[in-house]
Amino acid sequence: MQAKSEVILKFSGSLPEAKPAANKKVEVSLTDQNGVVFTALINAKSWRKAETNTSEFADWAGAISGKLGQPTENGFEVIDAGLQIFEKKAKEPKPDAEVAVAEAGAAS
Repeated sequence: MQAKSEVILKFSGSLPEAKPAANKKVEVSLTDQNGVVFTALINAKSWRKAETNTSEFADWAGAISGKLGQPTENGFEVIDAGLQIFEKKAKEPKPDAEVAVAEAGAAS
């Protein structure tokens, strides 16, 4: 049985460091919680858009996704990698919680 191996690397706080690479790409490395290093080639235009988005969004999270590639010396390659930046929106309090707080305040 064959399976597809895909990987999604999530990050926030700051963009990983990018090094210029061939064919209008940048090389990005991320280390996971187990010390495994994932290296991906990202389209330079996508990288510039991500830099713009992170400067415009107050709170954000990012994800690099692609196919799991060959093992490297200390991790893996991510093939056909793509990059997305998501704006984190503040969650609105639930109406039930507001009513409970108002009732608790009235009881005091």
